[in-house]
Amino acid sequence: GHYISVDTSYEGEKAVLSSPELYSEEWSCIRLIYQIATTSEISPDPARLNLYLRQEGESFDHLLWSAKEPSDSWLIASLDLVNSTRKYKIVLEGEMGRDRSASIAVFEIKITPGYCIECDFEENHLCGFVNHWNPNVNWFVGGGNIRNSQSILPKDHTFDSELGHYMYVDSVYVKHFQEVAQLISPKTTAQMSGCLSFYYQLKQESNIVFTVYLRDTSGFYEEIWKTDGALSADWVLAEVDFNVPYPMEVIFEVAFSSARGGYVALDDISFSPVYCSNQTGTPFNPAKAGCNFEEDLCSFYQDHKDGPGWSRVKVKRNMYRAGDHTTGFGYYLLANTKFTSQPGYIGRLYGPTLPGNLQFCLRFHYALYGFFKMSGTLAVYIFEENHVVQEKIWSVLDSPMGVWTRAEISFKKPMPCKV
Repeated sequence: GHYISVDTSYEGEKAVLSSPELYSEEWSCIRLIYQIATTSEISPDPARLNLYLRQEGESFDHLLWSAKEPSDSWLIASLDLVNSTRKYKIVLEGEMGRDRSASIAVFEIKITPGYCIECDFEENHLCGFVNHWNPNVNWFVGGGNIRNSQSILPKDHTFDSELGHYMYVDSVYVKHFQEVAQLISPKTTAQMSGCLSFYYQLKQESNIVFTVYLRDTSGFYEEIWKTDGALSADWVLAEVDFNVPYPMEVIFEVAFSSARGGYVALDDISFSPVYCSNQTGTPFNPAKAGCNFEEDLCSFYQDHKDGPGWSRVKVKRNMYRAGDHTTGFGYYLLANTKFTSQPGYIGRLYGPTLPGNLQFCLRFHYALYGFFKMSGTLAVYIFEENHVVQEKIWSVLDSPMGVWTRAEISFKKPMPCKV
């Protein structure tokens, strides 16, 4: 077979490969089979492979994906392309950096209709799903040509035939209590909400726990589905409402308690943008929960029974005072000026409602002027929806005076809440 690779003779140069003009009104998935190879142990400026989306009528390219990790084998990347009415091009860019021993190769680029997390396991790349290797229990491909492959079921679900394929995990090699096999989907690269469905079969002699999780980039797990443990001699459809506003992996996990535990088989993972309960899903967009205060307060508001609070102001920059943080010439919020500072003064600014069970990162810039005692002058609380419970998650300790300072706080609450 053939592949294309980047010529390493020009250090620090970029090699660019552009697709023909493409058009797809449907959501589609681009799969890239690639390898970055190097003989050097560590490089301060490693080789990097970037994939951009160049949309018609736009003057810049959107970075969809980037990789710099070297590997000894071909890897697969799966990237969601959101449906659009505009024509576009895919641009592959190889950056050689300063690593003279590096090489970048691409074996296949394939664009298929549908979502990247969908899979019927009929193709040999398994749609980019990977088994998390464990010495004793692992997910295997079953079905196909019976003589050549291990098979625990007479028929798959896709074709209802002995030639079709599925994934399965068997307890026969279990050595320890609660050994776990994980099948991990490609990472989502676009906001998605709707119904995730799959077919499974479960045969258990002793307790099997079959669970589906979401895992974000910081390694946070969230359980979204669990089998009720009923035996199923035939394929059973499972459906779960699915809402991912940022990159996530879907993990199909099976835990066995003994070597005579039985097996779990999985086939035909699919996704629909309509929730399983038939409502259309509107994914939560974290960008809409932020604000730079240039036009107005966005989704933020004040409760006036808290007394006079925050004012939206614009200040000409000079040597004594910086302008706003966005442009230097725009608007920002100001609290506790000389007109409002009475004893016990509190100015509260409430953010929009955030859905529960999602990991958030709150980032803001603040500046303090003229306080004698700084600690606690600015604080961030989480209010649960009913405004009853509040939790302080951050307060200022010490900061340079009159300088914009960045704060970042991560939080996750089980129920809807406000900042």
